[in-house]
Amino acid sequence: MPGHSEDQPPIVCRRILFRGRVQGVGFRYTAYSLARRCPITGFVKNLPDGRVELVIEGTESDVEAYAGRLAERMGDNIDGCGVDELPSTGSFRHFEIRY
Repeated sequence: MPGHSEDQPPIVCRRILFRGRVQGVGFRYTAYSLARRCPITGFVKNLPDGRVELVIEGTESDVEAYAGRLAERMGDNIDGCGVDELPSTGSFRHFEIRY
């Protein structure tokens, strides 16, 4: 399993699609800024339908902590979200804003 050894917790990957007033309000920059302070990798991207896509990899606790901080900071703009568990690939080297 990528990113997993006997003495380290497993790496998880989540895709979160945020709905609401999430474009044009600094959502991607906030996601990026918070990610720089966390041991996670992945990306954030605006989608043509007005949603924002976030894909993050890290330990379960790091992913949960990061998602909680992002929801706390941007919660007034989020009307809802969908979360999917994805296979962890270890292919992300850092966190980035995608266009």
